[in-house]
Amino acid sequence: MNKRNFLSAVSLAVASLATGSAWADGNTFKIGLILPMTGQQATTGRQIEAAARLYMAQNGDTVAGKKIELIVKDDTSVPDVTKRVAQELVVNDKVNVLAGFGITPSALAVAPISTQSKTPQVVMAAATSSITEASPYIVRTSFTLPQASVALADWAPKNGIKKVVTLVSDYGPGIDAEKFFKERLTFNGGQVLESLRVPLRGPDFAPFLQKVRDIKPDALFVFVPSGAGAAVMKQFLERGMDKAGIKLIGTGDITDDDQLNDMGDGAIGVVTSHHYSTYHPSAANKKFVDAFQKANKGLRPNFMAVGGYDGMRVIYEALKATKGNGGGDALLAAMKGQIFESPRGPMFIDAQTRDVVQNIYLRKVERKEGQLYNVEFDVIKDVKDPGKAR
Repeated sequence: MNKRNFLSAVSLAVASLATGSAWADGNTFKIGLILPMTGQQATTGRQIEAAARLYMAQNGDTVAGKKIELIVKDDTSVPDVTKRVAQELVVNDKVNVLAGFGITPSALAVAPISTQSKTPQVVMAAATSSITEASPYIVRTSFTLPQASVALADWAPKNGIKKVVTLVSDYGPGIDAEKFFKERLTFNGGQVLESLRVPLRGPDFAPFLQKVRDIKPDALFVFVPSGAGAAVMKQFLERGMDKAGIKLIGTGDITDDDQLNDMGDGAIGVVTSHHYSTYHPSAANKKFVDAFQKANKGLRPNFMAVGGYDGMRVIYEALKATKGNGGGDALLAAMKGQIFESPRGPMFIDAQTRDVVQNIYLRKVERKEGQLYNVEFDVIKDVKDPGKAR
């Protein structure tokens, strides 16, 4: 789509919403859920859609007199597709909220549309720090990579890990993870020997892992998007890097609960930092996991699922607060500052940044009840995004 067509589409959206036609369906409230349902990040889409439908099943499909309609669109994690789908949802379907967004480039592609059409954009997955700064209408219920990375950089030097190589996917979240881990590790007296970046599309980790083996650090710190962790784990073990004394550490994406059981015993002992584990020992989480698995043929919910589940809660509560009568600005105002108990633990939406504030947990992979889980052993409470704390 060329620039002229893009601008005219956005102008159409603005005109459409300015006349109040987004509420023309009267008693219907539409949520446009844009997700990667096929392609490299398909597990993200599957998890978030399942969680959104579970929330609706548990909380009803009518809120403040409005019938909730969930419109799911596959963007295949291609930003141009995300942008086109978002335009169609705003102009043709007249959605009240846009939600989902599996990767950062997709979330950023939609930011101008959200701004100009005044449509709240609830980011349930993408995790680059700067996303919420791209539009005043963006609210995030997932996490940020700086939140997860800094916690691990504080833990590592206290546990014999001083020399590290970083390996990240070469796009926004990976660059965030690399930067904030390196800065904090260096501050704590550690050293990053080399920073490696792997292409996001069609990654081949083998040559990078061989290079790490030759460098012989105390540990390899990894960030890859949800769905790619199993490939890293497999190749790490195939090269005998664990036997060479190199520890594998990273953000929780690499020991994704969705894939962890398939990784085998080689994953045992891997330490990660993240905001959610299926094994989180709270009553709210146990209830969530049980319900999710019953509704999805035993599928284990991961951190993407909890981002989707909590995103739906934020939308529902905003609709309740506006008594079903508010447009985009009223909904956005009602989303800011929400505080609640999530399956991940306590969290809130910072009213200034519109970003999530939450606990970050240090976890170790262990075998429990015959399955592999990320078992929490420490917590840093109420972590704001370090990327915005400057």
